[in-house]
Amino acid sequence: MTTPPSSTPSGSTDVLSAIASRPGVRVVIQCAMGIEAAPFLEALGDSAVTRTIGGAELHQQTFTTGELDGSTVMVVVSGIGLANSASATARALLLVDPDLVLAAGTTGGLHVDVEVGDVIAGVSTTYNGADATAFGYARGQVPQMPVDYSASDLARLKADSLARRLDHRVRIGQVVSGDSFVTAANVDPIRAEFPEALATDMETAAMAEVCYGMGVGWTSLRAVSDLCGPRADQDFHMDSTRAARFSYEAVLAFLSV
Repeated sequence: MTTPPSSTPSGSTDVLSAIASRPGVRVVIQCAMGIEAAPFLEALGDSAVTRTIGGAELHQQTFTTGELDGSTVMVVVSGIGLANSASATARALLLVDPDLVLAAGTTGGLHVDVEVGDVIAGVSTTYNGADATAFGYARGQVPQMPVDYSASDLARLKADSLARRLDHRVRIGQVVSGDSFVTAANVDPIRAEFPEALATDMETAAMAEVCYGMGVGWTSLRAVSDLCGPRADQDFHMDSTRAARFSYEAVLAFLSV
């Protein structure tokens, strides 16, 4: 007798089983660079467990699980850029089952009212370089995907409380992401297209898109280290290590709510 073909592709049963048995963590904290992840990794201590994916001679991503201020977390170092961000988020979500994925580290200040040292709580994100408007999509929207990606109401409420818990100014709103650095030379068109956007980076929107596909919540807590198009009277740069510490403090405050 001929066995009818399975409705589940060969090998996918094992994958689904692995996903179902993932250990739970409170949050995945995703950073693009090691300098951004350093405060978190230091706080996890020697008992943390790190998994490295990728060849040493090529590109490596690290996934470190441990205890942060009483919560089990995974700290991810993805590498810079949209593709690295998306692949790291997807890998993390195959390894653990988080309540939330959170982008941490540094960011570029985009809005004219943003200052270096501000903590940007990203609760909405889209791509600053995506343009399928010829087919009726909004600027920043990937075809067949949402106009933008929004954090949960709970994440917004927690972000609202940060101003009372931090010494640094907290701004809550939209961040935009792309594969190009935004500088004084190219900032004006992006500001015109996304007038409400507070900051720009090269990872958050891709992370949020993967979270959207997996049904996992996300948010972003990154500190401004540079201004994309500063006014003449503005400080335009902060040491990245210091900005990363501001982000770390914001994440701890967020998790304590």
